[in-house]
Amino acid sequence: MSEHGGDGAALDEDLRVPSCERCPALVESRSRIVDGVGPTDADLLFVGEGPGATEDEEGEPFVGRSGDVLDEALRDAGLARADVRITNCVRCRPPDNRDPTTEELANCRGHLETEIERLDPELIVTLGKVPSEHLLDRSVAITSESGDVVDARIAGASRRVLLSVHPAATLYDRSQRDGFFETIARAAELSGAGTRGEGGDGQSRLGEF
Repeated sequence: MSEHGGDGAALDEDLRVPSCERCPALVESRSRIVDGVGPTDADLLFVGEGPGATEDEEGEPFVGRSGDVLDEALRDAGLARADVRITNCVRCRPPDNRDPTTEELANCRGHLETEIERLDPELIVTLGKVPSEHLLDRSVAITSESGDVVDARIAGASRRVLLSVHPAATLYDRSQRDGFFETIARAAELSGAGTRGEGGDGQSRLGEF
């Protein structure tokens, strides 16, 4: 039994995908399946596109340079990585970091919906164009729609979704950095996650935006 509490550990185990052979190109490309990380009762769920090279190597979503940007934005919003759940639309690295295909996204959709259903988060944040379009089932102009909150029907329930650019976008275009940080601060505020366990510090920092 995990020291973090048996129920949470068991639930997290239920959300792991021990093996999957549905997508031949991804099976060929991956070195492991990269599952979601973070508390199974998190109020805030971040959804990315799929693992890159560093994620595939370390077995955790959003590590490497884009993960550093996300961690920094979370800290600014009064949150730690350990406070939130982070997952991806597909759990295996696409070859050459290409976008996952429609079929690959569909093959992995059940795993994502199970995770969303079990977590029942207050807010889902989509990081980038691919997860935004995948969960909203429409085309998304992510740069102009970033920061928008929409209701989407996911896994049979209505969910609040906050659209965001991918943290890597801030590395290629510094002008997107402030907007990304503001979106993450808004995510903390909307989910109530940033005000927890910080003695109100998270709330006061949100007031800066």
